[in-house]
Amino acid sequence: MKKIIKHCLMSVFILIGFTGYGYSEIIPFDSDRWDFSPDALQLSFVNKVEDYLGQQSLALNGGFAVLKDELFTNGIIEYDVALSQAPGYIGAMWRMQDLKNMELFLMRPHNSGTDFASHFYPIFNNLPCVQTYYGDGYNAKTAFSFDVWTHVKIIVSGKNAELYIDNMDEPVLFVRSLQHDVQPGKLGLQANLNMPDTSPTHFANFSFVAMDNPPLQTTIEPDEAVPPGTIMSWLVSDAFDQELLDGKVKLTENDRKNTTWTEFTSENTGMVNVAKLHEAVLSIVNFGLKFTNNTAFVRTTIVSDKEQIKKLTFGFSDQIKVYFNGQLLTSGSDAYGSRDYRFLGIVGYWDDVYLPLKKGNNELWMAVSVTDFAGWGLKAKFEDMTGITITTQDQGDLVDDSIDNECMATYSEDGELYIPCVSVRKDTGDVIYTLGMEHEELTKFKLKSVGFRSP
Repeated sequence: MKKIIKHCLMSVFILIGFTGYGYSEIIPFDSDRWDFSPDALQLSFVNKVEDYLGQQSLALNGGFAVLKDELFTNGIIEYDVALSQAPGYIGAMWRMQDLKNMELFLMRPHNSGTDFASHFYPIFNNLPCVQTYYGDGYNAKTAFSFDVWTHVKIIVSGKNAELYIDNMDEPVLFVRSLQHDVQPGKLGLQANLNMPDTSPTHFANFSFVAMDNPPLQTTIEPDEAVPPGTIMSWLVSDAFDQELLDGKVKLTENDRKNTTWTEFTSENTGMVNVAKLHEAVLSIVNFGLKFTNNTAFVRTTIVSDKEQIKKLTFGFSDQIKVYFNGQLLTSGSDAYGSRDYRFLGIVGYWDDVYLPLKKGNNELWMAVSVTDFAGWGLKAKFEDMTGITITTQDQGDLVDDSIDNECMATYSEDGELYIPCVSVRKDTGDVIYTLGMEHEELTKFKLKSVGFRSP
């Protein structure tokens, strides 16, 4: 009888792994608890259970393995993975609401030994937000071993997570801010390899344990202060096709009236992640990726106490057009490889524009587009906030469409009449103006006609 009990206990410990914080069951890949599905953008899908390097394993490529009826919010995920040196994106998913929205950890074997080898990032509305969440707290330099079993452990606790690879005593990476809400979701594995390679990645010994507050080794420091001058208040438009702005150098009031706006507060880094609000539609056309519904205006109002010029520094993914008071000022591309073959397209403060502020309200509209399937967002900050404030409150018409070939005249601070639409060369001598004016308000007049003659 004692021998039977001892044998049963040994069997239990073989089937159940000890995590150090609790017990977690290893879930065999031939169990009906798994659901296997292909990635729609991959041309080959492999999922089969087979022996590999002495372990029962899941051979997976071009898709996902998701536990059907399990929900996970906080706890510990563990598995073994055997990496090949083929270019690939291999990892674990959790807090999945569906295959379009999740938290994700990826290993990139082709980037072994670089800062881009291990990476946490969220997926929102089917868009991997690689370029919008990059740097300290999201990716780490990691050297991988190949064609051997590597143990991976992920500890998830609220908005934070730790990653362990092989060495279970020292985390490779600490995540400062997971982006999805802290709520239950499914969990599983994914493996996608760059085509035409179709060799699968092998996984073994997958387990997880759910717990409310799993302990983290890393000391959680307060979030870093947002840089001074960062714009934190925006309005984000509905999404539309990027081609609608082709050749458009001036906005009209109809552009605002025909647009739906959503208030958006920047994240604590200043980031506006447009993918949280909209889904860009991606399709494969002639073996290339084609985006539609991939552009949105991100808008704010700058109130200036005088006429002045202010430098705005900004970063974006992937393309942008900057409209100021209805006029196109600049455009650019920061897509992957757009600067040189090493440029990753990550959102940083790479670009500047000088805004000619008028006294009063000035509208900044930034049309940001995703074209590269790795991020959709922007951030912007002023070098100097002296004399300006930022607001998202509606400040009236962007452009008065009722005025045709006319302009507004105002008195400047020194009492001189300022007529922005009239310019005369200085060497023409004295100029006599004949003005037909219609009073609109105390210090503003609408010009009905303008004429001049020089002696």
